[in-house]
Amino acid sequence: MKFCLVDRIVELVPGTSIRTLKNVSLAEEYLQDHFPGFSVLPGVMMVEAMVQSCAWLTRVTDDFQHSVILLKQARAVKFNSFLKPGQTLDVTATLKKQNGDEVEFQAAGTVNGESAVSAKLTLSRTNLASVNPGLVENDRRVIASMRELYHQICCLNP
Repeated sequence: MKFCLVDRIVELVPGTSIRTLKNVSLAEEYLQDHFPGFSVLPGVMMVEAMVQSCAWLTRVTDDFQHSVILLKQARAVKFNSFLKPGQTLDVTATLKKQNGDEVEFQAAGTVNGESAVSAKLTLSRTNLASVNPGLVENDRRVIASMRELYHQICCLNP
C-alpha cells in the first residue's frame, strides 16, 4: 500500500528548501488501530511525510531525472507532539548536502507552530535502468507519474 503524505506543496526553492502540508483525517485507515479511542498519526507516518517532502525537493531540483528516491538514513529523530485528526502537519526541509546519489536534509514538522517531529534525513536517488537497462521504460513511466502528481499538489504554476 502506498501512502501519499504530502497533500500540498506550499513553497519550493529548487536546491534549497521545501514546505509542505499533511492534513490528518479520521478517514485514514491506519488511524483505526492507532490507537482505539485516541487516534493519532503514527510517528513513522510523520517521518514518512518528511521523507516525501524531501523527495519532492530532490525531484524538482534534479528536474525529475531519477525514478527511485528512497530513505537511506534517518538520524536524530525526535518526536515532540501527537497529531490528531483535524490537525495539519506543516513540514519544512532544507537541503544540506548532495554527494553522488545521496542527498542530505534537515527536516521538521510542526502543528500550530509547535514542534511535532524533526530529523536529519539522507535519501538515495537512482534509476531502475542503472541496475537493469531493460527497465528504462519503467523509469519513464514512474517519472511521468511523479510529474503529474507534482502538478496536482504543487502551488507553483506548472
